[in-house]
Amino acid sequence: MAQPRVLALDFVGTLAGHGPAPDGRFIADVLRGLPGTAIPKDFPARFDAVTRRLRETDRARGARGARGVRTPFLARLARTVQGCGATVPDLRTASDAVFTALPDARVDPRAAAALRELRASGLVCVLAANTDRPEPVRRRTLRDAGIEDCFDALVLSGTLGIRKPDRRFYAAVTRAAGCPAEHILFVGDNAETDALGPHAFGMSAVLVTPGPRPAALPPDIATVPHLSELACCLNELGHQVS
Repeated sequence: MAQPRVLALDFVGTLAGHGPAPDGRFIADVLRGLPGTAIPKDFPARFDAVTRRLRETDRARGARGARGVRTPFLARLARTVQGCGATVPDLRTASDAVFTALPDARVDPRAAAALRELRASGLVCVLAANTDRPEPVRRRTLRDAGIEDCFDALVLSGTLGIRKPDRRFYAAVTRAAGCPAEHILFVGDNAETDALGPHAFGMSAVLVTPGPRPAALPPDIATVPHLSELACCLNELGHQVS
């Protein structure tokens, strides 16, 4: 592993726990509060049914080699609106309203403290996450945890329309970082999207996992049980983290 200049960090499972996902009833309640909308009574059941069908489709696509595929929230919302005859003037505004009303994942205080230490060591930090939540919502979460200023850029799948492990996502990370892939260390808790994917793109990678090391990981991908242990890896590379 080369000495990194940029740290690309996953969010859920790395910096934070898992946040709730909106169901049809929650979405309908939010949308009915927006001007110009008309939401039929069967909207909640329709949305939940659309979500189930698309998840099955996504799993089937994954089995055929389209790894990491998940239909985004905006597409599920659009299909539901069309299918039940709802009136929603602006789907993007509606999506933002839903995720503004929905609690986000809670940032782990130990992980936040580790991030502040890593940022203070001189690393450029990029948040690189698969999420349906819009950037202002995720920035609010980071700000509430006292770590928004640790990030030089946010690369979010909901904004890009592309999810890890699509190579275009990692290309977006390099653009946000302003440096080639070989100078980026990608850190996250998912072996496929946060370790193997970035590694195949030319980045270094560290997998955050409290369990045993996955057999599929090549030897040059390190593992740590928690983000707070990452500083030890970097110190071994000569990037001094106090």
